[in-house]
Amino acid sequence: MVELFLLVLLIAVIVLSIRHGKPVGQDNPLVILRPGQFHITLAPQLGRAQTFIEQIAAQFALSHPPQGELPTEYFEVDDSSGRGAEGGLYLLAAAYRGGLLYFQAIVPLPLLRDADSHMKQMREFSEAVLVLHPLKHPAGKAESGKLRDAIEAAARYLKITVKMMPEAES
Repeated sequence: MVELFLLVLLIAVIVLSIRHGKPVGQDNPLVILRPGQFHITLAPQLGRAQTFIEQIAAQFALSHPPQGELPTEYFEVDDSSGRGAEGGLYLLAAAYRGGLLYFQAIVPLPLLRDADSHMKQMREFSEAVLVLHPLKHPAGKAESGKLRDAIEAAARYLKITVKMMPEAES
């Protein structure tokens, strides 16, 4: 009887140690905050975008951030070159508000086939995150390209393709 109990206990321990539970955080957005630097909100399963976004923040810091705030700009990012199964297409929104960079990234819904639908989806996600950080003090036109330049420099460095999404009607 004791041997049967030990056998059942051993099998239970083996099954529990082999069986992995559901990964934590797969259904919730990943939020990364580096005080004084950036705030990132990534849709589930987009953790791979973190390296690219951190590189953007580093490039932006080198460009002497502008006096004032930058409006949200939207990008289509393809990081599939050389990254195997981990790569893919995602949408990125970037803004500079109150001395902090804000990034949001989502994977476009497969049923959305046109750029207007992608833009609407990205804009809704971005506005939901930035609702507490409206654009109050816009930077001058001469400084408005600094964030875009940082994104392009980081993309070149990591061999990622980035295409700016056209502004859609609000």
